[in-house]
Amino acid sequence: MAQKIYLNGKLIPREEAKISVFDHGLLYGDGVFEGIRAYDGRVFRLSQHLDRLYDSARAIALRIPLTKKEVQDAVIKTLRANNLRSGYVRLVVTRGEGDLGLDPRNCGEPAVFIIADKIELYPEELYRKGLELVTVATKRNIPEAIDPRIKSLNYLNNILAKIEANLQNMPEAVMLNKDGYVAECTGDNIFIVKDNILITPPFFVGVLAGITRQTVMELAKERLKLVVREEVFTRFHLYNADECFLTGTAAEVIPVVKIDGRQIAQGKPGKITNGLIKEFRNLTKSEGVEIY
Repeated sequence: MAQKIYLNGKLIPREEAKISVFDHGLLYGDGVFEGIRAYDGRVFRLSQHLDRLYDSARAIALRIPLTKKEVQDAVIKTLRANNLRSGYVRLVVTRGEGDLGLDPRNCGEPAVFIIADKIELYPEELYRKGLELVTVATKRNIPEAIDPRIKSLNYLNNILAKIEANLQNMPEAVMLNKDGYVAECTGDNIFIVKDNILITPPFFVGVLAGITRQTVMELAKERLKLVVREEVFTRFHLYNADECFLTGTAAEVIPVVKIDGRQIAQGKPGKITNGLIKEFRNLTKSEGVEIY
């Protein structure tokens, strides 16, 4: 079946899905997006993703020309059109067509498009064995310049860090903020476990308000009865953690067993990490907006 793309209210074949070269989303990365997962006929935490989309748009003074209910219906419609019960949705809102200047006031109607497809960020084997990471030189954007809580189309900061990871044949990279504190990875939030306490960096160091991040924090408190803290920490704390893992919409919950050549604890996924992987996967089977 030919892939269908939602573009400005219509479902059209992939080959016909085009936007103007004068769209400021293309020219300047001026727009916002969400990555959303569907599991076995349900779209996971769709309302939280839409809340974040609208928060990001409001932060850059971008008016989304649809209500949240209309966007939700469009997401479901796109999944149905592609006969997907499980998959990945990329929901994008651009500033729209303008001129070659920066001024967003010269742009017309924002463009909205939705892509639904399959995704596998990491092979299942790595969820059993764990990832190896490397710290890169590219620093995380400071919130006072571009707040990472704005999920914008301008991902060059992350891409530069990803390039450094690629050059070292690493699947992911740890990014520090300007003060040397651990912020996040190129596409995922990061957690450590120390003395049965789950710790993740706070927003002010420069991290995305991850939907999976928040879900895992809730599961850790409610299901595993763990103490969960948002605290600053350095690479020293990474190297000496009892466990480490990453979270993200595409990655879900994935263990980390080595960072900058240092083995984390026993060099294999820990009990708490494995417990959270299980709890998260169970939750995705029972929660979400139904597609059919």
